[in-house]
Amino acid sequence: MSKFVEKKIGQKANRKPRVSVVIPAYNVAGFIAETLDSVLAQTFTSYEIVLVNDGSPDTEKLEKILENYFEKIVYIKQENGGTASARNTGIENARGEFIAFLDGDDIWLPENLSEQIKFLTENNLEMIYADAFLFGEVRAAGETYMQKSPSTGAADFEGIVSGRCSVITSGTLCYKQKILDAGMFDAELPRIGMEDLDLWLRLAKAGVGIGYQRKILLKYRVSPNSLSGNSIQRARREVIGLNIVKEKLNLTPREREVLRETLAEAEAGLLLEIGKAHLLREEFAEARKNFRAANAHYKKTKLKLIDLALAISPKTMVRLFKKQRAAELPFIPSSDF
Repeated sequence: MSKFVEKKIGQKANRKPRVSVVIPAYNVAGFIAETLDSVLAQTFTSYEIVLVNDGSPDTEKLEKILENYFEKIVYIKQENGGTASARNTGIENARGEFIAFLDGDDIWLPENLSEQIKFLTENNLEMIYADAFLFGEVRAAGETYMQKSPSTGAADFEGIVSGRCSVITSGTLCYKQKILDAGMFDAELPRIGMEDLDLWLRLAKAGVGIGYQRKILLKYRVSPNSLSGNSIQRARREVIGLNIVKEKLNLTPREREVLRETLAEAEAGLLLEIGKAHLLREEFAEARKNFRAANAHYKKTKLKLIDLALAISPKTMVRLFKKQRAAELPFIPSSDF
């Protein structure tokens, strides 16, 4: 657990909130004002903001911006412990019945909290998440998270581990006690950004009623420099995270089978992303090797044709890829993969 350095409770911060908004802050000084303004613009007013500075290297700039907000928020500064540790600190210091998570570079729409509370209570749920507009470096303006990663069926363990239901952390609201009972985020996990999935799966295993609504209630920032990282980092994180889940949780035979299938898909996805990176570096033998290995799982004609094109005219294939997949290029690493 990270060590406290400082805690300030603003004079105008809500002392008896129904919802505690937990915001971890690390290198988000350029975005934090817009994020906080989106919370302060909520139509639902029974909330507090708990912002945790996780030993951020941009602290001086961050605190300069926060001077306009200190009276309205609970501000905690701690030694760097990672996102899981920062969120746990926020949860431990939260006074609300509910916890709402928000990353320091995402933005809520004004009806977010009111619609989440309403939907959760009307449907007798214990945790809920909503859809989001994607913004930043994305392929198409106005595209939503659930268009890219649809949520279908029950948001239970099988639904979440299979990827059939993909939880957006910045759109999540949950009873605080349920999070405490589940053990909060695991700060001992490798810092690869899988602490969210780990907690959602533990909540689902504990029988927490999880649901989602298709209303778009936030804006989710997409950037190669965000916590989600580049394409290979995201794919590798999924593989590592699923392997951790396999070893960590006591799974039923059915859950283990679903996990095995999901892991095979994730491993093929990682090979595919590595192949793309080699292609752009014009390392054609490595690109073909990874595409072939990926297609051992996918068994797609398209990948067979790409392999053939690389054998006949590899430089033409590079030009076509850059033209047809231009929006992907910022997310494909050029080195260190």
